[in-house]
Amino acid sequence: MRPPVAHPRTTSPHTDPSRSRASLRTAVVQEVLKGALDRRAAAVGSETLDVLDTGGGSGNFAVPAARLGHRVTVVDPSPNALFALERRAAEAGVADRVRGVQGDVSGLFDVVEREAYDAVLCHGVLEYVEEPAEGVRNAVGALRPGGVLSLLAAGLGGAVLARALAGHFKEARQALDDPAGRWGEGDPVPRRFTAEQLAELVGQAGVDVGAVHGVRVFADLVPGVLVDTEPGAFQELLQLEAAAAELPAFHAVATQLHVLGVKRETDGA
Repeated sequence: MRPPVAHPRTTSPHTDPSRSRASLRTAVVQEVLKGALDRRAAAVGSETLDVLDTGGGSGNFAVPAARLGHRVTVVDPSPNALFALERRAAEAGVADRVRGVQGDVSGLFDVVEREAYDAVLCHGVLEYVEEPAEGVRNAVGALRPGGVLSLLAAGLGGAVLARALAGHFKEARQALDDPAGRWGEGDPVPRRFTAEQLAELVGQAGVDVGAVHGVRVFADLVPGVLVDTEPGAFQELLQLEAAAAELPAFHAVATQLHVLGVKRETDGA
C-alpha cells in the first residue's frame, strides 16, 4: 500500500490567513487519511467506520473524519480540549458522530475496548508519553485486524534544520546528538523521531507500514507574510508540500513524520 498524495483543494488564503497556515500543516495528512479510510470502508463493505483518535484534542482530524460519515471517539486528557471538540463538532453538524472521552493512550483500555476500531489515529502523542513503544502497542491493540493506523510525530531533522536556519547552531548540534532529539532545556517537545524509529515501533507492534510521509517540509520555513500576501503562493506551497511528502529525501528534514500502516491479520498487539 503506497497511496498517492492528491493535491488538496483549498479556499483562497486571503480570506483567512490563520486558517490557511493551519491547513498547510495538516493538508497532506488529511488527504492520505481520507484515502486510507475510503479503502478500509471498501474492504469491510461499510460506508461508516469506527475511528479512534487518541490525543485528538479539539478535533482537527476527528471532525473531518466525522464529516465523511464515520463514527469517531476522541480520547484526550484535557477537559478543555474535549469541550472545544464538542463545540466544534456541533458547529460542523456532526455532534451525533463524535464522542469525547477523557483519558490517554497509556491507559487507553480503561476507557475504550480492544480491537473495536477500523482506524486509530495517534497524532502528536508519542512525543509526550513516557513509553512510546507502549503507546504504539496500545493504539494498535485498539485496532481490528486489517485496521488502519495513522501515526504522526515530531521529526528530528526538521528541528535541527529550523534551529540552524535561525542561527542557533549549538542548539541544532545538541538536537542532533541528543537521544531524544531535544535542542535544550527550553525545548517544548520532549522527544523527536526519525522515520526509521517510527517504522520500527509500528512494525514491532504488529503493523505493516504502507507509507511514510514528510509533513511540513517547507511550511514552517517560509515567511507567513509571503504565503498570506503573494498571489498564488499559498496554493503553490500546498502543492509543493504534497509533492515532496512521499519522497524519502525530504523525510529527513520534515517537521513531522506521518506513518500509515495496516494491522496484520494474524498478529495481536
